[in-house]
Amino acid sequence: MKIKIIGIGSYIPNLEVKNTDFDKHVFLNEDGTPFGYPNEVVIKKFKGITGIENRRYAEPQYNSSDLAFFAAEKAIANAGIDAETLDYIIFAHNFGDVKTGTHQTDVLPSLATRVKNKLGIKNPKCVAYDILFGCPGWIEGVLQANAFIKSGMAKRVMVIGAETLSRVVDDHDRDSMIYSDGAGVSILEASNDEAGLLAYESATYANDEANYLFFGKSYNPDLDPDIKYIKMYGRKIYEFALSNVPCAMKSCLDKSGLGIDDVKKILIHQANEKMDEAIIERFYKLYDKTAPKDIMPMSIHDLGNSSVATVPTLFDLILQGKIENHEINKGDVLIFASVGAGMNINAFVYRY
Repeated sequence: MKIKIIGIGSYIPNLEVKNTDFDKHVFLNEDGTPFGYPNEVVIKKFKGITGIENRRYAEPQYNSSDLAFFAAEKAIANAGIDAETLDYIIFAHNFGDVKTGTHQTDVLPSLATRVKNKLGIKNPKCVAYDILFGCPGWIEGVLQANAFIKSGMAKRVMVIGAETLSRVVDDHDRDSMIYSDGAGVSILEASNDEAGLLAYESATYANDEANYLFFGKSYNPDLDPDIKYIKMYGRKIYEFALSNVPCAMKSCLDKSGLGIDDVKKILIHQANEKMDEAIIERFYKLYDKTAPKDIMPMSIHDLGNSSVATVPTLFDLILQGKIENHEINKGDVLIFASVGAGMNINAFVYRY
């Protein structure tokens, strides 16, 4: 028995923020001193490294659980199911609901419970809970759904990835330009045909790597040091990802019993275009191969990095025909992979 995705949906916020919208920001170094380049240079270098030109922010009246609800409705419609038949709702996020203009995270009740409530699900045996696993949270939720279904604990599971990172960024930190908001939702159930999840890998590196992403004070020394924002050691994350993600992907593919030439698409977390390209290049080098053209669809250019939402959103957009030069057909073998705070890495091989 395998599990397969029977429904997918995403919500992309309407507020578009271009790179040029950052031209008036006062970027500072970590010690609070003025940054050494004018903003137009910062923006140009940023685009060259990350590939990001635009990103989307949630409308002020909506929180992460709202974005998730909108995407969940689409996934339910796409699957053609009754929401009352869901056994679990697993919601992957990192910061909970953060209302516009505030810095306090709200996770009581859980965001999964909020989505269940918004969907109007009456069945008390539909269990709703949240997971914190960094950017790989949606993939980890899929792996948990796999375990629940194979163990007989569930027949149908909803897995959500949603985040509003725009509300936890330090405007004086260049890295604030990376982050965005969005939601992606999948519905999974058992499969008795050839389609479904074939193999997986998951790992947490929690020695020196544990603090590569963290909550820290603003680079502006005049702001309240007790208010925290998302921070990262970008170079360390880059090096960690290049050293570890390709190996995890290879281990996963090898366990599936398939070969590298069987892979049609790799859907990787949309964190940084140059980093993702380097990961794919190293992955293929492990097989003494060169990465094929168009193996790695990207949405980061227009959507930025919405953390747990990037992979399911990308999958949904491809299936809708909204990623140019990319399509997924029946029988195609896909690799889903992610890396993020923890540091966590995971991947799964999937036959569509």
